[in-house]
Amino acid sequence: MLYPFHTFRRTISLLLVITITSLIWLQSPFAAPTVGEQAPDFTLKDQTGKVHNLKQYRGKLVVLEWTNPTCPFVVRHYERDTMTKLAAAHPDVVWLTVNSSYYTTDADNTTWAKQEGVEVVLNDARGRIGQAYGAKTTPHMYIIDPQGRLVYQGAIDDNPHFDDRKTLNFVDQALKELKAGKAVSQSSTRPYGCSVKYKR
Repeated sequence: MLYPFHTFRRTISLLLVITITSLIWLQSPFAAPTVGEQAPDFTLKDQTGKVHNLKQYRGKLVVLEWTNPTCPFVVRHYERDTMTKLAAAHPDVVWLTVNSSYYTTDADNTTWAKQEGVEVVLNDARGRIGQAYGAKTTPHMYIIDPQGRLVYQGAIDDNPHFDDRKTLNFVDQALKELKAGKAVSQSSTRPYGCSVKYKR
């Protein structure tokens, strides 16, 4: 049976609307919060069982680093001490590493933290905090200012290929600008790495 053209066109339009709506619905939990707005609050336990609440760090600069110890990008960065050297260079900054992999355990996080010299690994196995921040990759970095506003989100640096050229560390640059009383010149960049392994 042949359908009139207008009926066919209406069917195609409906399918497009359904498809677009589905894509928006699927992506909405991973939509990054807007830079300049208040960062989503959270309460999570670290690998030792200590409770961390974002509000308790009000008045300080906070860096959130999404991680997955088995991700090759994370492994490479820790081989190069990218994160640990940066955290050590800014001792006045609160650095919280978040693991949103659905299979993460405190035991695994403890082992990895000791191996890499990481102080705090927050267990977000349910993925709620990762989704609230729109964390897409490991690593995916966020900086929160002393007033609790998100001032940076994106990649750790501009060298996803780990080549030998001079690398610009976006997080280091932003922290230095904030400490100097300046606005963050690059407040949002495209993160790179492995996808965050959220529970499906």
